[in-house]
Amino acid sequence: MSSSVAISESTTVGSVDISISKAWTSRAFDITTKDLGDNAQPTQQFFGIHTTNGGKVAIFAGGIPLSRDGVVVGAVGVSGGSGEQDHSVAEAGAEAF
Repeated sequence: MSSSVAISESTTVGSVDISISKAWTSRAFDITTKDLGDNAQPTQQFFGIHTTNGGKVAIFAGGIPLSRDGVVVGAVGVSGGSGEQDHSVAEAGAEAF
């Protein structure tokens, strides 16, 4: 899987890695990380999924699959704001795609 990263001057190193994990997770499971996170809570069907795949699975908002002609071809991951902000920015990126 290839990737591209864009960062701002105030981006922390941790946010870069988290955004990559969000994109990876979203593409690996073809689901938004927000939806996966909702389903990964205790008593939900994917509880514990974040411990799989070498710990790369991100279960908080900001990762969205990218589709072309109904086929998932990649994903966008955003980190650095609140979950709601990250998801909103990721949605804008997905829409622009």
